[in-house]
Amino acid sequence: MFRSEYADVPPVDLPIHDAVLARAAEFGDIPALIDGTDGTTLSYEQVDRFHRRVAAALADAGVRKGDVLALHSPNTIAFPTAFYAATRAGATVTTVHPLATAQEFAKQLTDSAARWIITVSPLLDIARRAAELAGGVHEIFVCDSATGHRSLIDMLACAAPEPQVAFDPVEDVAALPYSSGTTGTPKGVMLTHRQIATNLAQLHPAVPAGPGDRVLAVLPFFHIYGLTALMNAPLRQGATVVVLPRFDLEQFLAAIQNHRITALYVAPPIVLALAKHPAVAQYDLSSLKYVISAAAPLDARLAAACSERLGLPPVGQAYGMTELSPGTHVVPLDAMSDAPPGTVGKLIAGTEMRIVSLDDPDKDLPAGESGEILIRGPQVMKGYLGRPDATTAMIDTDGWLHTGDVGHVDGAGWLFVVDRVKELIKYKGFQVAPAELEALLLTHPGIADAAVIGVYDDDGNEIPHAYVVRRPDRTDLSEAEIMMYVAERVAPYKRIRHVTFIDGVPRAASGKILRRQLRERA
Repeated sequence: MFRSEYADVPPVDLPIHDAVLARAAEFGDIPALIDGTDGTTLSYEQVDRFHRRVAAALADAGVRKGDVLALHSPNTIAFPTAFYAATRAGATVTTVHPLATAQEFAKQLTDSAARWIITVSPLLDIARRAAELAGGVHEIFVCDSATGHRSLIDMLACAAPEPQVAFDPVEDVAALPYSSGTTGTPKGVMLTHRQIATNLAQLHPAVPAGPGDRVLAVLPFFHIYGLTALMNAPLRQGATVVVLPRFDLEQFLAAIQNHRITALYVAPPIVLALAKHPAVAQYDLSSLKYVISAAAPLDARLAAACSERLGLPPVGQAYGMTELSPGTHVVPLDAMSDAPPGTVGKLIAGTEMRIVSLDDPDKDLPAGESGEILIRGPQVMKGYLGRPDATTAMIDTDGWLHTGDVGHVDGAGWLFVVDRVKELIKYKGFQVAPAELEALLLTHPGIADAAVIGVYDDDGNEIPHAYVVRRPDRTDLSEAEIMMYVAERVAPYKRIRHVTFIDGVPRAASGKILRRQLRERA
């Protein structure tokens, strides 16, 4: 069993809105949120006051403890106010992908039994259609303005009393994001107030922040990574969050330059852009102090190329999953120069880990040997909503959550994630990690992006199949060249056996490769 080097932190038994905004009065006029597109700014005092007024209006509209409210929005400076207002009114917030279809949205509304929706006017038609398909939705509110719908702006004038809700942080679910877990269809992940708030306290010693720090929020708040690293954590500590609604490279680089961003929490596709795109050289990024990547594997060579280009300490990584609130590992800010290349970090405070054999789950493996990563700690989810069997399959009777990830630990406690258990390719009995081949493919100067999946050949063998995006100046890049490039650098059983050229690798908003789409295509 591996344990954190950090001292344990006591459980934080506060509602998430109080855990995050407890020091809002102290931070006062410090900018809490800045719209990276137009500069609109909310101070800490305003965020605190606004979310309380909106909470009063939601309660006056009928929102009660135990209700589920769907927050359906891209990143905006109104998103945190909506989230904290809903939780203060006693609701559980289920965050919805802003690009979800009406049918996908309706499934989530039905599964979560959501009775309320907060959206934005550009997405209102989809929200209305989803509500019609699902039924049971009492009212749709908007963050901005739309005829026939109450807006958060109007709610600021509400004179109703602030709701006084009796919370049980241990049991009450604050957030209900949806995750596929290790396999299968999306499931509602029940994260309690205590689990989310305690995870923030666990992360703090390794990645502290404070007034003067400026974080760029381009990864989506609706995803647990963005919700934690770009919203809850910085606002808990007095940092300033500059918000962008989506990733556009030029807009992203301009925001770093114009707002003097000090910290980036990103996913590997953004690291790839920072390392390789020519536009990066046109902007002043000298305010940056560090970059942390998470949500998907990041190749050590790509991380090094990015940090060298930006003149920064090595790009750090973090590890976790929605079911873990989400953090378990991170490269500490004070150890970024010392961390071995490719590591996702060390255990954060109060967290335990086991590495167990893929062939014998009861067998614990020592440092240096790869197996499935198991996690135990106060951040482990309450469970999957309405799916006790799936919960039991994920969390064993001793409280260990089986991540479905394969990794190993070195002698100093640094974790290296190899791949997903379910995504390992079994070629004639040998295990092939797609992430390893993807990282190698990205070192080819003619390849802009790549993904690898296992497909079956005519003999019934599972073989590595690469989907490759050519760089614009290498339209002549051939399947044979790629296969030879890989063959010269890996063991024979790891060789790419087939290549398909595509315009873009399908990815989730978090940056994870959507392998299921590639399998369907295959």
